[in-house]
Amino acid sequence: MRGRRKPPAAPLPQRDGIDAVRVRLPEDAGRIWATVGEHLVDRFGGAIGADRVAGMLDDGRFVGADGVAVRGSEPYAAGRYLWFHRDFAAEEPVPFPVGVVYRDERLVVADKPHFLATVPRGRHITETAVARLRRELELPELQPAHRLDRLTAGLVLFVVRPEDRGAYQTLFRDRRVSKEYEALAPYDPSVALPRTVRSRIVKERGVLAAREEPGEANSESRVELMGHRGGVGRYRLLPATGRTHQLRVHMNALGLPIVHDPLYPVVEAEGDPDDFSRPLQLLARVLEFTDPLGGEPRRFESGLRLSAWPDR
Repeated sequence: MRGRRKPPAAPLPQRDGIDAVRVRLPEDAGRIWATVGEHLVDRFGGAIGADRVAGMLDDGRFVGADGVAVRGSEPYAAGRYLWFHRDFAAEEPVPFPVGVVYRDERLVVADKPHFLATVPRGRHITETAVARLRRELELPELQPAHRLDRLTAGLVLFVVRPEDRGAYQTLFRDRRVSKEYEALAPYDPSVALPRTVRSRIVKERGVLAAREEPGEANSESRVELMGHRGGVGRYRLLPATGRTHQLRVHMNALGLPIVHDPLYPVVEAEGDPDDFSRPLQLLARVLEFTDPLGGEPRRFESGLRLSAWPDR
């Protein structure tokens, strides 16, 4: 069967570092839609209301591949591509910069601050690392090769050119990237370290916290104590796998929950979105790998520091 042709390039520029939404009009064997407007109302009216869809059409918000505004009365044509920009709800700015550790023609290695999501998701759209970096570095095609949890700070690898992204994503998929994290958690001399923790971690959609359950292990983390001061331990964490919340779950299972963790051991009520005073004390500190395109060894280290380490 002949494959679908590659969609044309978007005629709309990014807005606030976010791509326009692409819509392909589906086949209509039952001839349900006589016009483009009828289809768009059926498709999006349930989410934003039929009047809002009609208003967007009247305002010229939907465009075709030629960049010309589409009228709702135009005849329906299956396979046609349209583009539009979503309306974004106001977002609380994360008041910390995204540092750039390294940049060349292929890669950007960023120091993501706490509280900033890596990619758009849910209520975090324009206040994300990728959207910010696209705007600040004027790199509209920038994409992450992997993701870092919103509450975790530290290194994220971004790819400048779309054609290179797959090679770097494969590094992470095949676990050919050495990752080192740093965490602050209670110091307990009765917990023998270093040790390797293995367990089965399950994360259900819609449930905030992951859990451990009996069964074959699907996660592995090395935990080392680097020092302690004032009842707080400084730990090096070396994950061999990448399950959701893996390091947080494993530290909690050792009786050493990471400082300011809002999920482990107890899921806390969501706090004031303006309160950035209690960042999770977890930092992605080192990324190391062999470059899949150039073959050279790469090692990057975060310039960020965890704030809850006690003063002497």
